[in-house]
Amino acid sequence: MGNIEKKTESRVVLTADGSSSVYNSEFDQHYHSIFGALQESQRVFIELGLEAALERFTEISVFEMGFGTGLNALLTMLEAEKSERAVRYTAVEAFPIPLEEARLLNFDELLASHALNTLHEAPWDQPVTITPFFQLLKYKGRLQDFRTEERFNLVYYDAFAPEAQPELWTPEIFEQLATLMLPGGLLTTYCSKGYVRRNLQAAGFEVEKHPGPARKREVLRAIKR
Repeated sequence: MGNIEKKTESRVVLTADGSSSVYNSEFDQHYHSIFGALQESQRVFIELGLEAALERFTEISVFEMGFGTGLNALLTMLEAEKSERAVRYTAVEAFPIPLEEARLLNFDELLASHALNTLHEAPWDQPVTITPFFQLLKYKGRLQDFRTEERFNLVYYDAFAPEAQPELWTPEIFEQLATLMLPGGLLTTYCSKGYVRRNLQAAGFEVEKHPGPARKREVLRAIKR
């Protein structure tokens, strides 16, 4: 996220639904909604993203902008196991949270999982098979510098908010993402600002509004034409 040379400071916090998040003081941003990290990720990325993709596609290849706390990856891995559908998961993160902070997150406890530390401890820049149904590749760097031959049918767009990182919400960024996506691929994001919707449309996406999680009226799902 943002300038990779920038020093970041962060700390683990608790959100309203009892699940953890991380607060980044450099950007003055939380990694998840303070009204509930778990319910936000479940609604925006799993219900509107992964569940829809599982209905549309035989094979699932996910790209996440902002690995962050690892919550989206963990939820996706658990769904892949439950449905016995193979998922290839690629994430870009310029500012990985320290492992000692990752170990303070309570997602494993809430989800009856033992995989969060495994996800965070997986090496960067090389694919790792976490389970028979979940392969993870974490790229340490900026989205703007990311290059791959992989093509994705699902994108979790979980960058910091536009006021913190306006460079990650432009038509150019969404055009870059569109080139990485298969036709009919889905992109979901918590941000529903009008100019973000228009920038997605300018990049060739069909954009839908959907009801959001707690205290969030709308979120977006975009479809690559």
